[in-house]
Amino acid sequence: MGHVAGIPVHANASMLLLAVLVTVVYGNYAQAELGLAQPWAYLVGLGFVVCLLGSVLLHELGHALTARRLGIGVRRITLELLSGWTEMDRDAPAPREDALVSLAGPAVSLLLGGVATAAALALPERTVPGQIAFQLAVSNVLVAFFNVLPGLPLDGGRALRAALWAVLKDRNRATVVAGWAGRVLALITAAVVVTLHLTGLLTLLGLIFVLLVVLTLWQGAGQSIRLGRMTGRFPLVDLGALVRPVLAVPAGTPLGEAQRRRAEDPRPDVVLAVADSAGSLTAVVDPVQAERVPVDRRPWVSVESVSRSRDALTALPLGLTGEQVVRALQAHPGAQYLVTAGEDVVGVLRVADVAAVLEPRRASRT
Repeated sequence: MGHVAGIPVHANASMLLLAVLVTVVYGNYAQAELGLAQPWAYLVGLGFVVCLLGSVLLHELGHALTARRLGIGVRRITLELLSGWTEMDRDAPAPREDALVSLAGPAVSLLLGGVATAAALALPERTVPGQIAFQLAVSNVLVAFFNVLPGLPLDGGRALRAALWAVLKDRNRATVVAGWAGRVLALITAAVVVTLHLTGLLTLLGLIFVLLVVLTLWQGAGQSIRLGRMTGRFPLVDLGALVRPVLAVPAGTPLGEAQRRRAEDPRPDVVLAVADSAGSLTAVVDPVQAERVPVDRRPWVSVESVSRSRDALTALPLGLTGEQVVRALQAHPGAQYLVTAGEDVVGVLRVADVAAVLEPRRASRT
């Protein structure tokens, strides 16, 4: 969408659904309560959507600018269907910084709610400006208070994680606990809104909307739990132990012959590669592409036709820590990586092997 304070701002496609829904709902409200004609009522609804998006953007800017002031780089801000999120270059270095960045967003929303409340009290009732100010006051105050509830992925959950981090001295364990707090919070919220609907205090539309928020909260809490567990296993990623040996065959070798040689190689988990006439590795066979070649065609298909060039693969120097390996994989997504020692290729790392270390439960199910 553009840049604000030098920070790229993106909008998820789901924002279009929100824009249409809120425009229609608020347009009907403006038509019934303010007596506006239909085209003007929906135009007012669209204006309210713009104000809401502005509020969400300012909320996220609270996080982003605070992080940047504390020396944490900000990559982007993304506006989604029911909220937004700020992507940073790295995690907060200590609990204090984590708490400050987390609570900056709700503080901005509370400030916006206070300004909108003052505007609503100053403007005449039953006017478009007065109604928009009132709705913005309610929405920002609700966002501020809901976001400080103690459970991930809410801002209050991040503050809870910071407090637990300070006590437990382990950010990953704190993330898992705060994630489970988010799931408990989601269940409590769902039970409350269903009860309010059954007692007639909440409309069906309101129930559906809040349950969508609860679903988002439940999924975000689950992702936080998963992330906390994975991050705690970073030290177990041993590049030297995970690297697979390479069997290089000359360019022009039929795929079937290369696979026969690999089957006879006594080393486990050998990866096929292609070498030039000087014996230098030039490409690595893509196992997915190779399996797609029919068996009866493999004697006639050259091995390099199902390979990826060495230049197209990211190289990881032997000796990286587990966290450095994972960060490199995140920065350069792929299925295979060359592992090097100086100028020499010592083997190939497959992302599936790293995933099996980080999530052994999921790997065992597959």
